[in-house]
Amino acid sequence: MVIPMRFSSFTSTLVLALIVSASAVSSPRLLAEPIGQTQTRQPDAQIQADIQASLKSARFKDVSVSVNNGVVDLSGSVALYAYKEEAEKKAERNKNAASIHNAIRIAGPRLSDEQLQNKLVEKIQYDSVGYGTTAFNAISTSVHEGVVTLGGHAYGPIDKEAAISEAAYMPGVRDVIDNIEVDPVSTMDDRIRIQVARAIYGYPALNRYAIDPVKPIRISVQNGNVTLFGVVDRQMDKDIANIRANGVPGVFSVTNQLKVAGEPPVRE
Repeated sequence: MVIPMRFSSFTSTLVLALIVSASAVSSPRLLAEPIGQTQTRQPDAQIQADIQASLKSARFKDVSVSVNNGVVDLSGSVALYAYKEEAEKKAERNKNAASIHNAIRIAGPRLSDEQLQNKLVEKIQYDSVGYGTTAFNAISTSVHEGVVTLGGHAYGPIDKEAAISEAAYMPGVRDVIDNIEVDPVSTMDDRIRIQVARAIYGYPALNRYAIDPVKPIRISVQNGNVTLFGVVDRQMDKDIANIRANGVPGVFSVTNQLKVAGEPPVRE
């Protein structure tokens, strides 16, 4: 009779130990934190001081920082939209900030929307000259009350980011809206791009467009479907470009959105 009693006592002890162990595993606080110690948010004053320290630069000299219950308010002014974005990114690096409210104003020169658009179009057109992708970017630009909207197609992410950067660092820009589509990565599409470019720019009647470094006839390709953008001198050139693109092996379709210089825009 002694042996069963010892076995029963051992079993009860083992069960109790397993229950205590399971409770500890299911309660991470017991393992991670000493009793009576909880994790607290950094004080607002310290968050403010840390963010102000990260903005110690001449371009942020007119920027103010305030913090209330972890919510960071950025106010004041900077010269360029790019600086406004940079200030926000620096504030976001503070892990103790609950959220960021960016009310920084752009205090740079005021330009008319037409002036701003002309400057941006020229800047973006020449941006990728020399990198071999100029003819394959068809990025559109529109400006309304200093707000720039970028659209169209980019050959790759680098081309897209370059266009956004050009807009952000342009004096007079108040905001940048990015609607640029990046064409899909495809070896077949790359082959078609090159062959379409050769077919168009290498054709004697269109050869004069190849001399222009900005490549006025832009070629966008998505899964074998070609779209032509840009401006040509006459309707014949537009028609020839369409025919030449359609003649490239592997092309499924060609959408010709080339505009003829001097013609009024088509109302949709």
